[in-house]
Amino acid sequence: MQAAWLCRDCLSSAPAAAAPTRCPSCGSPRVRWHAELFALSIAHVDCDAFYASVEKRDDPSLANKPLIIGGGVRGVVSTCCYIARQSGVRSAMPMFKARELCPQAVIIKPNMSKYVEVSRQIRRHMETLTPLVEPLSIDEAFLDLTGTERLHKAPPALSLARFARTVEQDVGVTISVGLSHNKFLAKVASDLDKPRGFAVIGAAETLDFLAPRPIGLIFGVGKVFSETLRKDGYVTIGQLQQEDPVRLLRLYGESGARLARLSRGQDSRRVSIDGEMKTISSETTFNTDITSIEELSTQLLKCCERLSERLKAKGVVGDTVTLKLKTAGFRLRTRARHLMMPTQLASMLYETGLGLLQHEADGTPFRLIGIGVSGLDAADGSDPADLLEPQVARKAAAERAMDRVRTRFGREAVVRGKLYTARPDSQPQSAEETDDIEGKTR
Repeated sequence: MQAAWLCRDCLSSAPAAAAPTRCPSCGSPRVRWHAELFALSIAHVDCDAFYASVEKRDDPSLANKPLIIGGGVRGVVSTCCYIARQSGVRSAMPMFKARELCPQAVIIKPNMSKYVEVSRQIRRHMETLTPLVEPLSIDEAFLDLTGTERLHKAPPALSLARFARTVEQDVGVTISVGLSHNKFLAKVASDLDKPRGFAVIGAAETLDFLAPRPIGLIFGVGKVFSETLRKDGYVTIGQLQQEDPVRLLRLYGESGARLARLSRGQDSRRVSIDGEMKTISSETTFNTDITSIEELSTQLLKCCERLSERLKAKGVVGDTVTLKLKTAGFRLRTRARHLMMPTQLASMLYETGLGLLQHEADGTPFRLIGIGVSGLDAADGSDPADLLEPQVARKAAAERAMDRVRTRFGREAVVRGKLYTARPDSQPQSAEETDDIEGKTR
C-alpha cells in the first residue's frame, strides 16, 4: 500500500510520501492525500444542502444570499444553504426560529417533483460507476466500487473525484464524498469536509480517529440514549473501545453489542442494491392547532390522497399504515396498524388512519398530522383486497375511475365531497405546509 495524492479539480494523482500544499499540475489547493487513498472502495455520497443547491442553480440571483427551503408560519426548515447555517439555521428547525436567526433569508417552499428529477439524474451518474448503489434518501447513497478499477482504469478514489466533478458540471449541484473501508466510516467521512468535500478514513487510523469523538457520532445513538450513556460514564467513543464488550451487552442488550462493534469501526454490512425506500409518507403542519376530529380527519384525508398518488406513481403497495400526530407541545405520537392485504388506495389508507385517529382525538390540540406506509412491495395492477371484499372492490373501481379523470383533466377535476366542503374559503384552519417523505432503514 502506497500513499498518494489526488487533485479534485484536474484529477491528477501520483504516489507521494507527504501531502503537497497545491496540485503540482494545476496549482489547485483541493488536493487530497492519504496513506490508503487508492486502497479503499466503500463510499458515501451526500449532496450539499440539496434542495437549496437546486434552487440556487435555477436562480443565480440567489447565489450569495441566505436561502431556506421551508415555509409557513408553523412549518419547519426542510434544508438551508450554508450561508443561512452561519446564522444558526438548521434542518428541522421551526420556521419561526429560523426567521428570528436569519431575518434576511430568502424562503422558498419545497418543490419535490423538481428535486426528485435532479436526484434521478445523479443516480444515473452513480450507476455508471458501479451497480452496487444503495440509496438512503433523495440526496445520499452508499456505493461499493470494489473490483471496478479495471473497468474504469482508475482506482475508486479517482473515479469518485471524477464523478463529483461531472455532477457539479452537468447537474449543477455539489456533492461530498466519504471514502473508507466500511459503510459506517464512509458515512462519517462524508460529513467531515462539507461542502464539496472528499474525506478519507483508512483502516489503520480507525481506532485513533474514533477515540476522541462523541458517542453521538454513532448512528442510532440519539439524545435519549446519549444521556443514558453519559450517566453511565461513557462520553467519548474511546471509552466504549476500552470497555469489555460483554459488559456493554449486559448493560444495553443488542444495542450494547452494536456499540462495541461500531466504536472499533467494525461494520460488516454490505452495500445492498435492494436499498430501496422502505417507507413513504405525507404530513401536514397546521396554521393553528386543531382539536376537532372532524377537522383532523379532513386533513388526514388530504394526506392520504397525496400518499396514494405517490404509491401509485411508484407502482408499489404497503401493508402497514402509521398515523403520526404532533401535539401543540411538540410531543410526537405514532400509531400503526398492519393490514391483512397491502394497498395503495386512498380510501383504504384513510379508513385505517381514521380508525387510529379516533383513539387519539381526545381534545388534545395537534399541530401536525401525517400518514405513512411501510412494508412496501411491487403492485400487480390491482388492490389484493379487491379479491376478497366486494365493498373494497367497488371503492377501488371508483377510485381508479377518479384517477383516470384526474390524469386527463387535472387533479381538481374530481374532488371528494369531504374535501370540497373543506376548501380554504370555508376552512380557515387548512394546512399550510406539506412534507412528503421517503426513507429507508439504514
